Amino acid sequence: MKVNTHEAKTNLSRLLDRVADGEEVIIARSGKPIAKLVPYREREPRKLGGWRGQVTIEPNFDDLPEDLTKLFQGEQT
Repeated sequence: MKVNTHEAKTNLSRLLDRVADGEEVIIARSGKPIAKLVPYREREPRKLGGWRGQVTIEPNFDDLPEDLTKLFQGEQT
């Protein structure tokens, strides 16, 4: 469903009822879409440690090649 801004302001409660029923509403200004009303869905919080034991970081992960190190230190190669 697509409505203009004036209609959206006038009928906000009705539009929200439609959105609550699962419908998406596009709000347009001068015929150009500017916003979309969609149903809000709660998400379960993320559980920490989901990748534990599956990813390893090598001790030299941060090491850069010598020429790049010199560039970061302001030296030219």
